[in-house]
Amino acid sequence: MKFTTALRSSSVRWAGPVVLLLTSLYYLTGEVAPLSQYHHWAPAIVSAPLMVLYALAYAVSAALGVWESGRLRKAHVWELLPSRSRYRVAANALLPVVILSWLVLLLPSAVSLVRSGTVPSLDSLRLPLMGMVISVAHAIVGFTLGSVLPQLIATPVVAVVDWIAVAFTRATEPYWLRHVSGQFSDIGFGEVPRLVSVAAPVLLAGGIAIGLMLLWLPFGPRALRGVLALGVALAGVLGAHHITRDWPHTPPMATGLAAVDCTGEQPRVCMPQVASEHLAQAQREASDVLRTLHAAGVPGTAPTRIEDLLTGTASAGSGDRVWRMSLMSADQPHEAGYQVMVRALKFRCAQVPVVRAHSVWLWAATRTGQVEAYQDRRRREGVTPQSQQIESEVGAQVRDVLGRAPGEQARWIRSTLNSSCTASST
Repeated sequence: MKFTTALRSSSVRWAGPVVLLLTSLYYLTGEVAPLSQYHHWAPAIVSAPLMVLYALAYAVSAALGVWESGRLRKAHVWELLPSRSRYRVAANALLPVVILSWLVLLLPSAVSLVRSGTVPSLDSLRLPLMGMVISVAHAIVGFTLGSVLPQLIATPVVAVVDWIAVAFTRATEPYWLRHVSGQFSDIGFGEVPRLVSVAAPVLLAGGIAIGLMLLWLPFGPRALRGVLALGVALAGVLGAHHITRDWPHTPPMATGLAAVDCTGEQPRVCMPQVASEHLAQAQREASDVLRTLHAAGVPGTAPTRIEDLLTGTASAGSGDRVWRMSLMSADQPHEAGYQVMVRALKFRCAQVPVVRAHSVWLWAATRTGQVEAYQDRRRREGVTPQSQQIESEVGAQVRDVLGRAPGEQARWIRSTLNSSCTASST
């Protein structure tokens, strides 16, 4: 049977417009962050709309698979064409259904890539391909159910049950349930799901689907086929559980994959290439701030390298010699310098009284020419009568310190940073 012939008789003709309308609504209402947040990282841009569409794609595959199977059963196709391969008949009926479910996954991803002006990469195909394979498995499961269940009742029930079973795993424990469901959360800049992360849900869904297909074998005792099918399905389920049982909330991810540019020495500053236009400015500000603070008597060892938080795991850049901070957001003058300044002022205590902390920061901002950046940060925190009173006290203290000799200022900053621990603030 040709594809066009199968399409004319398929449920996709009446279900397709409804499904694509739902896909559009999911896409428009499910966007939780602007695409610019992903900085042209194709895997993240693709994953963002998929997060709310996996369940819909799988439910469509399963439900319409039930409908197509019931339609063939009502038409007595199996009795009229006993010599034809059951697999070929099922494939012809399910092909339009599978293509529709693929459109649910691919169209929103393509739209997001176009809107953001981002070129897709091989890594960005991992999650769509995972969803496409699992959609085929759900269609096979639905087709099998439709061969024994009443069509009109089973179709909506399977749609709802399938959607709930996938969508609700995001909010359930144990965590392995979400990892084998085919429901994947969005990913961050520079991240890509490891192959094992996408293989686990494919193993579960594929194992069940292949097990059901073994029941259709045209030879062998029915009992033997049943045992073989059950064994394959259980192998898929247990294998997926074994792989994911110890995973935390987030499945294994490869991180720090975005291309990075570096410049300068002492410190060497590195940023993702997508923000490299700010690289020279960030390095210059960091170098000037560190040199000025060292000359002013601020204790501590300057870093040899400063990296963006998005270029790898947080633990990879820990330590005094490598600093990690939000450089990609530092697209305004003094943004990078202010972050470096705050990082360089190391209090002995983890929690510091607000007046003491603000006094140190304002003093350092004045010495490094970043008073405006300090004031902007305070405005972002909110202006209240209490904050105005605090800043008035801070300003008076800092003016007094700045009026002292350089040696006295150096002693003051060292003493303040090493003061005893009391009430806390950030």
